[in-house]
Amino acid sequence: MANSVKTSVIELPESRVRVEAQVAPEEVERRVQQAARELGRQMRIPGFRKGKIPPPVVIRRLGRDAVLDEAVRSALGSWYADAIDGAGIAPVGEPQLDVPDEHPAAGQPLQFSIEIGVRPTARLGEYRGLEVGRREPHVDDAQIDEEIDRLRDRLAKLDTVERPAQIGDHVVVDYVGTVDGEEFQGGVGRDQLIELGSARLVPGFEDQLVGASAGEERTVTITFPDDYPAPELAGNEAQFAVTVNEVKAKSLPDVDDGFAAEASGFDTLAELREDISERLQKVDARALEREYEDAVIEAAVAEADVEVPDRLVHARAHELLEETFAVLARQGVSKDAYLRITGRDEEALAHEAEPEAAAALKREAVLAAIVDAEGIEPTDEHIREALGPSAERQGTTAEKLIEQLRSSGRLDRVRRDVAIRQAIELLVAEAKAISVEQAKARKKIWTPGKEAAETGAHPPSRPSTGQLWTPGS
Repeated sequence: MANSVKTSVIELPESRVRVEAQVAPEEVERRVQQAARELGRQMRIPGFRKGKIPPPVVIRRLGRDAVLDEAVRSALGSWYADAIDGAGIAPVGEPQLDVPDEHPAAGQPLQFSIEIGVRPTARLGEYRGLEVGRREPHVDDAQIDEEIDRLRDRLAKLDTVERPAQIGDHVVVDYVGTVDGEEFQGGVGRDQLIELGSARLVPGFEDQLVGASAGEERTVTITFPDDYPAPELAGNEAQFAVTVNEVKAKSLPDVDDGFAAEASGFDTLAELREDISERLQKVDARALEREYEDAVIEAAVAEADVEVPDRLVHARAHELLEETFAVLARQGVSKDAYLRITGRDEEALAHEAEPEAAAALKREAVLAAIVDAEGIEPTDEHIREALGPSAERQGTTAEKLIEQLRSSGRLDRVRRDVAIRQAIELLVAEAKAISVEQAKARKKIWTPGKEAAETGAHPPSRPSTGQLWTPGS
């Protein structure tokens, strides 16, 4: 579908632009008719069936300006996206939209403007053949021991003991919960197995069962958190009448050849440790590739000149924060709950994210400049290859996905993303890997993973490498 919004871009100071947008008369009229049909479904006019009022009748009854108001409200988001795509800019931060109060006459275009921050421009330095430190994959005995401990925990047995419960023990309990003397839904349990110290229950519940013995009855008083999923319980104090039926202690298997056989089918413990080592080596190798790629990009950024205005950095910091809130929301943690946990407000967190935001803007600017300098233009085959995994997950083909993106006007955005990926691959392919010691001696960029290994620190922006191997996976 052709872009129905024409644009012109005016450069402003501090990496900002004003996009002057003009919506074609045909698109305006299409949206007016669409809005009139929608409004007609909610109207009652004598002589017409409900929901069957023709758009011209709706427009005469309400007036064209009123219908156009509704059309603009419903279509402005789409027009904004078309304007940004048509202008070919990489927006940063919240836009300032200016839509004139005076509506265009029938057959005339609708005009509006957008003022927004954009990705800064980079002046490239050297970016081919950069010398970058690269560490070797490494797994130490402590990491293998951690995996052995996880396997032992999976094979642990729970033995009933005749003593008071301790942290790490499991207790089998019956309980009845009440709020203000009244039982509530989900507040009754029978023969429930609870691990003390696991922090899986409402804060305070497990702690009040430490020291209890089989046959003992206790009253546990807790306060449900304000963000508890059940709104009728959130923030309320509750009492639980708890009867302890059994106390069970965790019994871990000995680490020997028998354990290796039971845990994974290996004949000896040495074979199990070797297998774990190989798997951890593969995990570390994948992490190393990401570290090296990041370090190559940072080396190219260090050679370039990029100015990032404070206003732009703060806008990007808020975008990063919103991404964090979205991830937390998918994990069941609301923004308000996160702010309470951290004890800081949104603005304070945004200020803390500014160094990461500035670095991200510089990386994006340098990679975009390399795309331009190298004339990188992904082919349709490159696009199909990039979309292959997404198409497979959605149960379709890359060709169909390309057509969907083309019809929705998003294909150019994907093409730009693929171009950036190709720029990164070019940088990595052209870079010269040297040892971390050489990189330090030459004051070159080296991978953050080596420093973390030596100091015990972990870069806060480095994502997890994922769950490690367990038998049967």
